[in-house]
Amino acid sequence: MSINLDCLKYDAAGLIPAIIQDEKTGSVLMLAYMNKESLARTIAYGETWFWSRSRQEYWHKGATSGNVQKVREIYYDCDADALLVKVEQIGVACHEGYYSCFHYKLTD
Repeated sequence: MSINLDCLKYDAAGLIPAIIQDEKTGSVLMLAYMNKESLARTIAYGETWFWSRSRQEYWHKGATSGNVQKVREIYYDCDADALLVKVEQIGVACHEGYYSCFHYKLTD
């Protein structure tokens, strides 16, 4: 099956936001950015790959920490400008050691 990654709407920098969600609990684990190549790598290898905006390089989630994300499903929204990636999270998702990057509460 051929997948047309050109049907997605990337921003001016060629990026699309990717919401990473735990496939079993529905918890949102993190938000990162993909470009066409990192999305293609994600699909090909079955684990998440992203584009680091700060380092300007590709990164494979868990390559150094072992906290990989096994991709189960990928969806795009009705505007085709955001991705939802459902994963099996191995270890923690957050580089601060938390399961989810969304652990700070802004309001009570």
